[in-house]
Amino acid sequence: MEQSKKFSLNSLDWGKIGIGALIAVGGALATYLEDLIPSLDFGSFSPVAVAFNGVLINIIRKFLSGLKQ
Repeated sequence: MEQSKKFSLNSLDWGKIGIGALIAVGGALATYLEDLIPSLDFGSFSPVAVAFNGVLINIIRKFLSGLKQ
């Protein structure tokens, strides 16, 4: 695996950045959908919920990728 040169990004780097961005957006989307549940209100803890959902999505992604092997 070739590392990118200093102050530049290769296609592997961009792929990892893209996956991280999708996880972050997924965490925000999951929090938005959870907020639609009438009895659930995160209030000032919404940023914590977004972060937790992002971590949860990453855990699920890693678990599912391990099933393929």
